[in-house]
Amino acid sequence: MRGDALVERGAAKLEELSRDLANRGGFGAQIAPELAEDAQFLRRLKPSLVSARIRGDAPANATAPSAGVTTTRPPKPKKPKTPGEGPNPLLIVGGALVLGIVLAKVVDWRGHAHPRVD
Repeated sequence: MRGDALVERGAAKLEELSRDLANRGGFGAQIAPELAEDAQFLRRLKPSLVSARIRGDAPANATAPSAGVTTTRPPKPKKPKTPGEGPNPLLIVGGALVLGIVLAKVVDWRGHAHPRVD
């Protein structure tokens, strides 16, 4: 079925992404097992399997074969930060200035919505 092929292609891409994230390390390695489980779940949602479960031809709690996620290389060690790294301080000050101006405009605009009547 065309729907089965589409679901299988999506599950294969999820598995490939989970393997890539596991190999890369960091935060991606933490979410890689979840993506692998999502690929297994997606395979259980194939239209032909869903229709077979509705008819009673397939068990409702059947699980797809698992494709374990393995890390092929260890995560890179973090290098210590040296002074001078990080965002430009002028960028931080400029962003704070723009945010303050926008916030002041919003407060002023909302102040006109409910004027005081003395």
